[in-house]
Amino acid sequence: MQFIEDANKKALEIIQNAQPTLVGMGIARDTVPGMHDKLVLHAGPPITWDKMSGPLRGAVVGGLIYEGLASNPEEAAELAASGEIEYSPCHHHDAVGPMAGVVTASMPVFIIENKSEGNFAYCTMNEGLGKVLRFGAYEQSVIDHLKWMEKTLYPIMKEALEIYGPMDIKNLMAQSVQMGDECHNRNKATTSLFIREIVSSILQTDSSKENQIKVIDFLNSNDHFTLNLSMPAAKASLEPVGKVKNSTIVYTMCRNGTEFGIRVAALGDRWFTAPAEIINGLYFPGYSMEDANPDIGDSSITETLGLGGFSMATAPAIVQFVGGTPQDAINYTTQMYEVTTEESGSYKLPPMNFRGSPTGIDIRKVVDTQILPVINSGIAHKDAGVGQVGAGVVNPPMKCFEDALEAYVALMEEEGMLE
Repeated sequence: MQFIEDANKKALEIIQNAQPTLVGMGIARDTVPGMHDKLVLHAGPPITWDKMSGPLRGAVVGGLIYEGLASNPEEAAELAASGEIEYSPCHHHDAVGPMAGVVTASMPVFIIENKSEGNFAYCTMNEGLGKVLRFGAYEQSVIDHLKWMEKTLYPIMKEALEIYGPMDIKNLMAQSVQMGDECHNRNKATTSLFIREIVSSILQTDSSKENQIKVIDFLNSNDHFTLNLSMPAAKASLEPVGKVKNSTIVYTMCRNGTEFGIRVAALGDRWFTAPAEIINGLYFPGYSMEDANPDIGDSSITETLGLGGFSMATAPAIVQFVGGTPQDAINYTTQMYEVTTEESGSYKLPPMNFRGSPTGIDIRKVVDTQILPVINSGIAHKDAGVGQVGAGVVNPPMKCFEDALEAYVALMEEEGMLE
């Protein structure tokens, strides 16, 4: 129907013209809309403490200890369940968070501005791999590392960005997808490009040479550092789509470890959820699918934009991390063109003869073809405190898209758009 095609064209213009730019950093309580000391943001659609999975509970416990609201895990769990703590999705506060996605008031955040629409998005800094909060770990070393990030890494990065000025993250990502990244689970090129851009500014900060070296070494050791830039860049690019009337384009996909949720342009802030799936992938030695928590994290915002699993063809090395073969990666990308509306004008994929990445998921096409979006992701242990146990590939539940399409049809009938 023409009114749908017109609406989707408008939505895709917003996505294609987006200009996500890193403009600075701040502390969450002073920066993220609605943030306060007793608020914990989390990945995925809304959820209450009693329904949270192990890794999300573990990250909440760690966040409360980090904030000084509890002195040990037992106190933190009691406080978390007491009703004193408010929980809200990162997505409700213009933010995103990888895996558990927990954001608390004292955490430093990147500030991304979409220069084409004037909207902002926020994300914490990436902790690196191993025992980290985002995978539900909360032992003392995790808290100590978060404090180092707040007290040493953040001031240096904030000052360095002030020296550098606005950084074009879209351009950074566009370069990296031609260098073997898909900007979700492979970020080696993006992080390398970021370091090249920022290192001179780090060396110009007023901090000690010792701390400058520690920061540069940390960036260099953490290939995933720029995941926490590509995620808010995708969020900032997609969020204005949520105001496009009549459009069937998906502008949010995320998971909280219990449920998967999507939001669709014409349906605004309404969530469509279903139980999250277990990820099929490669497990670390000693672990198996029996240990895995269901799919978790806001990082599927990259797939929503057309990166991540949608662009796996450009990152054949990713299969060494998530499983499969380079041909599987090409097949995933090829299939995603079936459920999307356009090809990206910015993110060009060399192995696909420089076709743009599949962009603009259409709920009608997902339901019609029965082809589900493909997402690559890390795998968290189902128990709090353990951490990452592998990585792999997963799909959302079809029910999310079917329910959204039914709601869309009902809304269009109510508004007299369908005869």
